[in-house]
Amino acid sequence: MQGKIVLITGGTRSGKSVFAEQYAAAQSDQVAYIATAHIYDQEMQSRVNLHRKRRPDTWQTFEAPYHADQIFLEAAKKADVILFDCLTLYTSNLLLSDSTPANREERYQYIMEEIDKLLYSSRESQATVVFVTNEVGMSIVPENALAREYRDVAGMVNQKIAAGSDEVYLVICGLPVELKKIALQITKEVHHG
Repeated sequence: MQGKIVLITGGTRSGKSVFAEQYAAAQSDQVAYIATAHIYDQEMQSRVNLHRKRRPDTWQTFEAPYHADQIFLEAAKKADVILFDCLTLYTSNLLLSDSTPANREERYQYIMEEIDKLLYSSRESQATVVFVTNEVGMSIVPENALAREYRDVAGMVNQKIAAGSDEVYLVICGLPVELKKIALQITKEVHHG
């Protein structure tokens, strides 16, 4: 199986994780699931439990709230497909980590470097890697500085992963739309039109 990178994005409860799980399962029976969530409260525990219930027992789960790039090669030894859920939680973990620089510009650089490592490792794994992420910038501007910084950084992370992806899907109301093909077609029409 030839590896590729797939990004699946959408809003909260858009159906993106369900679609990502279906996509991964359709590619192979050998799936590794990289979970990025920290469980801080009952609500997060309930969300994690819901995701666990949907996954087949044959899938191997790897916990990686940090340094997920180091997990890819290990996961690829056990699976043809790696499902990474999710980039926005991973970005939040990086933003709020004790090892993250205090300076805003340095924080941004640090997070982007970590995402570069993630992309590099996903390519090196030779697996099909499916990233799940949230579209967080399609609503009102948050009133506090940290939320605005998170929204901005998450948007840049999504752009970076999308640029490095072979396929990009937007899920709305449970319906996936493949964006990269549409974007490439529009670009061709603009340059040749």
